[in-house]
Amino acid sequence: MTALIGNDAAPILPLASRQDGEYPRPQMMRSRWADLDGTWSFRNTGDDPAWRNGFPDARAITVPFAPESVASGIDEPGFHPVLWYSRPITAADLTAAGHGTDAPRVLLHFGAVDHRARVWIDGQFIGEHEGGHTPFTLDVTEALGTDPSTGTHTLVVRAEDDPHDLTQPRGKQDWHEQAHDIWYRRTTGIWQTVWLEAVPTTAIRALRWTNVDHETMRLTVRLTGEHPAGTRLRVEATWTEHDEHLATVETTVGPTARECELVVPIARQANGQAEQELQWSPDAPHLVDAVVTLVAPAGATVDAVSSYFGIRTTRTGGGRFLLNDRSIDVRSVLNQGYWPDSHLTAPTRQALRREVELIKELGFNAARNHQKIEDPRFLYWADRLGLMVWGEAPGAYAFSPTAVQRLMREWMDAVERDAAHPSIVTWVPANESWGVQHIATDPAQQAYARALADVTRALDATRPVISNDGWEHPDSDILSVHDYEGDGERLARTYADDTARTRLLAGLGPADRLVLVGGAVDRGQPVMLTEFGGVNHQPGAPRDDAWGYTTAADGDDWIARVTALYDAVRASSFLAGSCWTQLTDTMQETNGLLNADRTPKEPIERIRRAVLGR
Repeated sequence: MTALIGNDAAPILPLASRQDGEYPRPQMMRSRWADLDGTWSFRNTGDDPAWRNGFPDARAITVPFAPESVASGIDEPGFHPVLWYSRPITAADLTAAGHGTDAPRVLLHFGAVDHRARVWIDGQFIGEHEGGHTPFTLDVTEALGTDPSTGTHTLVVRAEDDPHDLTQPRGKQDWHEQAHDIWYRRTTGIWQTVWLEAVPTTAIRALRWTNVDHETMRLTVRLTGEHPAGTRLRVEATWTEHDEHLATVETTVGPTARECELVVPIARQANGQAEQELQWSPDAPHLVDAVVTLVAPAGATVDAVSSYFGIRTTRTGGGRFLLNDRSIDVRSVLNQGYWPDSHLTAPTRQALRREVELIKELGFNAARNHQKIEDPRFLYWADRLGLMVWGEAPGAYAFSPTAVQRLMREWMDAVERDAAHPSIVTWVPANESWGVQHIATDPAQQAYARALADVTRALDATRPVISNDGWEHPDSDILSVHDYEGDGERLARTYADDTARTRLLAGLGPADRLVLVGGAVDRGQPVMLTEFGGVNHQPGAPRDDAWGYTTAADGDDWIARVTALYDAVRASSFLAGSCWTQLTDTMQETNGLLNADRTPKEPIERIRRAVLGR
């Protein structure tokens, strides 16, 4: 059973600093880790099984940048169905990872490899993973031998990514060789951090925080290894910014348990008059630091990790989106998370923080990370700086049993990875009927979309779910609409009042698509305009392939158009939120508020006034 030990313990300090946002897994940190990013050997021509031992005549690539990108040093945007990578693992790497008698197991972590990865060490097969946007971990202890701290070992990765396979979840990655319309150059192979971590034989494998209510958190802990009777799991929570210890909770771990739960009551939240002091919100993004410790029967520490959580609730009610049971206008921007020289990978880790800062400086309180499962370090900065995020699946473009299985599996992994971040407030498993193009009339595609929404709710019952963002909703907690009308007055009429709302939901939407399908009915859900704007503006030399939904004549005209469209949203009596398209120019799409290099097209103050109306 869980025991509350009182609130008079000493303040808790995190085991490892999270202030720099460098750690690849920010909600479960150990004090030591080894970054394997940097120069690797690389081949993208041929495919020889003998290369699992290493390969001659290799080029150099900078990991974690995709070979299509300039930042990788390869800069070849064509098709890459098979890639080979190799890197030495040295004694210095293992020392940095914390390998030793107290941490004899060595884990090799991959943030993301698109799409299918197979891994060898010194020619010995270690494991494989399918899914280009989610992390995986391999225990490489045995492969490193009896004394891995001496000598050098050869790590080899083979990445396979069929550019023409539309059953693969691919998001905005183009299946044509040249980027076209709203799709971009591909990001193939390793595109997030590769790293080593040494752990004890009995260790904490994963954590997940869940908001039970305004004053209670639930922590799910997964374990590996053997733990004798009497082993305990302890959680200590501290509001570090106020140097205030909040709780110490402990539970006994059963000898065969691989997962256990602790309820962590936050006593100071019991008085509703003061609960807002600690609640997380965009205006006050309070975080609580936590140390989770596995304790042997005799009292020695077996393993310990530092973490954090935010206390907040999300739900819908009265036609509004509710954060901490209070209505909040969701003022979001569509974020492709794409950089000119590094594609889906941020050019630096500091760029992830700057992205969040820019979104907030422009006047937004939320971001819809479009068709991308973002680097966890972006979510860390969203947690810390106060930005609501819509977690969205990269879609496939085919409907088949293979496509269903692939996206369902990858989406479940993504929800599991990110569910503990307080910044994520909504889940979006599908967008604009991608992969379910005939959902309006096909019962099988309707069942698939409902299943995606329901499995999301089964994994996380604490957040609203949008089953098919934009139109053709079979079962959504928020009814979202995409409307690129360029005239502010016409947009205002479409979303003016309850009569307009009834007309919108009862018939064809702005894209000549039904808003509700498959027997879905209007239950009074919030309605949001989750894509609008998209105004093309090019302050510099115009591009021949520039693209937007409408085009501004100059900077003043552009600001006037943005203002008029936001005035229409503000005038609506029923819209609960909106999402502007888009944050940055992205390749041929020149409809960003910022240029592709993140410089503003007009002074940020002017853009912010247009967004906020003040």
